[in-house]
Amino acid sequence: MSEIQYWVYILLCDNDSFYTGYTTDMARRYQEHVSGTDKCKYTRSFKPIRIARCWQILGDKSTALQMERFIKKLSRRQKEKLIAQPTEMTKLFPCQVMTVE
Repeated sequence: MSEIQYWVYILLCDNDSFYTGYTTDMARRYQEHVSGTDKCKYTRSFKPIRIARCWQILGDKSTALQMERFIKKLSRRQKEKLIAQPTEMTKLFPCQVMTVE
């Protein structure tokens, strides 16, 4: 039996804002954001340009939710710093930094 993987991600949107979320399937979820499905209220209005950064969680759903909540509380400047230095997150949460081009 395979373990469920969780991802926490930051999207850069076309209004120059950041959107943060979590998922079990990064590729599927990004496509949902791009397509503007009903599940993606914010990104229906402000389309994602790219995945600014994502992290694969080594813990459980609880860790992913804590990490998502932590990022959402950051200022824009702090989010930009985190995107530029993603390994900083590994000091706070058990995760692997994934670069998505």
